[in-house]
Amino acid sequence: MSQDTAEGGREGRKVTWVGVLVNALLVVLKFIAGIVGNSQALIADAVHSVSDFFTDGVVLLGLRYGRKPPDEDHHFGHGRIETMASAVVGLALIAVAFYLAYRSGMNIFLHEETHPTWLALAGAGLSIAFKEALYQYTVIVGKRIRSQAVIANAWHHRSDAFSSVAVFIGVGGALIKPGWHILDAYAALLVSFFIAKVGADVLWGALREMTDAAPRQEFLRSIVDCVGRVSGVQGVHDLKVRSMGGTYFIQVHIVVDRNMSVAESHRIVEEARECLHREFDDIGEIIVHVDPSP
Repeated sequence: MSQDTAEGGREGRKVTWVGVLVNALLVVLKFIAGIVGNSQALIADAVHSVSDFFTDGVVLLGLRYGRKPPDEDHHFGHGRIETMASAVVGLALIAVAFYLAYRSGMNIFLHEETHPTWLALAGAGLSIAFKEALYQYTVIVGKRIRSQAVIANAWHHRSDAFSSVAVFIGVGGALIKPGWHILDAYAALLVSFFIAKVGADVLWGALREMTDAAPRQEFLRSIVDCVGRVSGVQGVHDLKVRSMGGTYFIQVHIVVDRNMSVAESHRIVEEARECLHREFDDIGEIIVHVDPSP
């Protein structure tokens, strides 16, 4: 395991454990504020926050085992484990969205009425602040260590923040005018669609990676341009790229002078690899095939 990969795993586990501690604090806070403040919406939001412990556990497992080095049974490493963790988090987000949509839909249908207090509003406000801060912290770390699982978990934190926004709107509306209590349900329904969209995007990205889908065309063209600029390369073709745990594995063919020595062609191959590692931070193994010119 490279030093960067090991350090990234430690950073990812650290930010996830911070999330666990913050979630534990918020669950207790929202349950107390919901019960004392007479807000069924805030109590439901606390139950929603409990689901974070599941996704945090999935991410911790993904980081622990997904960043292990290659071995006899896994020649390309264990990055797929981290990808599967991202898929599970995506599914969890979709499940949370359906739960919120069902609950808010039933509240609208049954015209359930609550009379919350200012304590419930304060609890929802603190939840928004904490979860948004946790999202910003987690997504920055996830991007720095190139972990899709950590980034997906950051969006789960933000889904909690949006859920609390719905509670804040509903509780605030009920405090301003008791007849507006239904705002809580409508706001939660709207937020559930957004959470479902984020979950679907996370899940789709993980499924694309698990099926070895090629990255975006702009990235592929950048690879071709980088290799093509190496002195002695007359052409680039048959580029194949796949990703695993946020790392790209590349296979590419280059055309060189047919009269070139083996030593000289080897130098060109090494320069092509150096160019790719220099211009891109998330490159793993690079296989360069040398073809003679016609």
